[in-house]
Amino acid sequence: MEEPRWLDEREARVWQSYLAVNRELHSALERQLVRDAGLSNADYALLAPLSEAPDGVVRSRELGTLVGWERSRLSHQIGRMEKRGLVTREDCAEDARGSMVRLTPAGRAAIESAAPAHVETVRRYVFDAMSTEEVEVLTRVFHRVLARIATDG
Repeated sequence: MEEPRWLDEREARVWQSYLAVNRELHSALERQLVRDAGLSNADYALLAPLSEAPDGVVRSRELGTLVGWERSRLSHQIGRMEKRGLVTREDCAEDARGSMVRLTPAGRAAIESAAPAHVETVRRYVFDAMSTEEVEVLTRVFHRVLARIATDG
């Protein structure tokens, strides 16, 4: 059996910092969305692509792919959002097994109301803390990591 390639001290610090940033940023964004708009990160994650789609409609399977969720999680979240009047589910005309998710007027109003403060929070915590060069480096690094995951996945 081959010896594991343990992280060295520098790599361990970077990894732990990444995990902390991911956790704390997620929490900060959730607090801001709940406080300012009564939405969760999950609500926002689905409302954003729906608001950008033609007619505010996206096939359920495609929506799940866009946000990187399993079918079960997506279905439960859509159900919660339906109860609040943010989205509706419709049958898919091209495939009787598929369904479409439609943004309601209330859902559009919610995302349009939430987006400015949400983007400002992202800007304040992430982009205002970095130089233009650092943003470019992170963009390249993230794309490289995502490409490796896609290749291995």
